[in-house]
Amino acid sequence: MTTNKAESQELQPTILSYVKDIPNLCSLAGLACTLFAIYFSILGVYYATMIGMIWAVAFDWADGLVARRMKGRTGNDRAFGGQLDVLIDIVSYGVAPAILLLSYGKFDPVFLFGAFLMLAASAIRLSYFSVFGLAGGTKYTGLALDNNNIILVFIFLFEGVFSTGVFSVILYISSLGLAALNVSQIKTPKLSGNPVNVYILVIYTLGISGIYGWKLL
Repeated sequence: MTTNKAESQELQPTILSYVKDIPNLCSLAGLACTLFAIYFSILGVYYATMIGMIWAVAFDWADGLVARRMKGRTGNDRAFGGQLDVLIDIVSYGVAPAILLLSYGKFDPVFLFGAFLMLAASAIRLSYFSVFGLAGGTKYTGLALDNNNIILVFIFLFEGVFSTGVFSVILYISSLGLAALNVSQIKTPKLSGNPVNVYILVIYTLGISGIYGWKLL
């Protein structure tokens, strides 16, 4: 028994062996973009935050696209990639937007409630998806979390139109609305599974990056 257990452990792949998997590298690149977004949220450089948030989505979609086209990936590769993707999603689409809301609200305690609801909705939705998957194999139950970033970076384009106080309320209400949609029973299509949508996201990501990059200058 001891010998069999030792042999099983020897055959078990190392943790870092999964880092060389290209889809996982895409996922980690998205995590780096999220860290970039969180860092600049805390500093209050929100235009840079928006760039990080939208690129996190782009790399998230890229990892699935690459994974589907790669040959020779084992069941363990797919399982590990799926777990890594879920864990990164909670940071990219839960933690990062929550910190954005807190930071834009000057870390006023009243914004803690909205930030918690965003984070809680993300955790609940991801847990639900991990158990039940796609409804009918084609649609998500609730608004997919990547839409949080896609919508928030668009809303932020109008930040300069309003005073900081007014826009903080708009951002708060928008965040609560997204959290509610994340855990709702609405059925939404899997946008990342359509190549046309991927091209649209590429154009959107480059456009958003260009606009906010220009604003930073």
